[in-house]
Amino acid sequence: MCWRCFSNLNAYGPSVASIHEAEGPSRRVFLNQLGGAGLGFTALLASTAQAQVEVGQASSLRKLIPAETLEASARQQYKQTLGEADSKGALAPDDYPQLKRLRAIAARLIPFTAQWNPDSRKWKWEVNLIGSKQINAWCMPGGKIAFYTGILDQLQLNDDEVAMIMGHEMAHALREHSRERLAKSKATGMGLSVASQLLGLGQLGDVAANLGTQLLTLKYGRDDETEADLVGLEIAARGGFIPEASVQLWKKMLGATGGGKGQLSFLSTHPSGNNRIQELEANLPKVAQLYEQALQGRPATLLN
Repeated sequence: MCWRCFSNLNAYGPSVASIHEAEGPSRRVFLNQLGGAGLGFTALLASTAQAQVEVGQASSLRKLIPAETLEASARQQYKQTLGEADSKGALAPDDYPQLKRLRAIAARLIPFTAQWNPDSRKWKWEVNLIGSKQINAWCMPGGKIAFYTGILDQLQLNDDEVAMIMGHEMAHALREHSRERLAKSKATGMGLSVASQLLGLGQLGDVAANLGTQLLTLKYGRDDETEADLVGLEIAARGGFIPEASVQLWKKMLGATGGGKGQLSFLSTHPSGNNRIQELEANLPKVAQLYEQALQGRPATLLN
């Protein structure tokens, strides 16, 4: 589900042909800033809502990597990834139905992201679809989202399940897990203690500026994945998507990975499917009222 989770399945399949048909001979990179697609900044209205899931404070270690530099690197990598897909005829055009579907789902989630990261109000969110058999989706720092047709087609995801994946990936960016992981890995590699970094070394700006393709291979820890599951669950519930879809999604994922018994590298750094399902089930009551409010059209910001 994350960038690195299902990299084994990388062949272009039948969905690419359908993208060719929809796009015709004039391929182009579609870099749509969702704010310009009618989203606006309604996130400002929702950002004060009280969080219902408990994930703790984000690590202060992430401050060693400048957010602006990391987001600039993400923008560059995102553009490169889309360009490579476009050169293969595998980048969906803006009128492609599945891409329109993804952007419509994003439009319901983005207004509820700022409470998890106030700086995200300044992000220029983008959503694109790549034709590939990969069961994959990701969100880079700064709100750069990509889905692969494989995850939609092979898992036969409904909108609620797509929202859970998208919310999960958004949560990684909002909680700045990439920023934290980079800071930890680089500091460890340099033989530096956390104390010495915080007391005198300053920011590792050169690390963020020279990432190459690391953002597409960076591995999250189990705690990161749990946070992303729960934060994504809440964002999706606030957007009016059925919370129970998170559990159904992971049952599908388990089926796609042969029951979660070590067939993919994803399983070595992420919680097992059963643990994940149990954690999500335990948090369903916490977001039930948010979902009901969304259905009734009441603003989630009124929750006490």
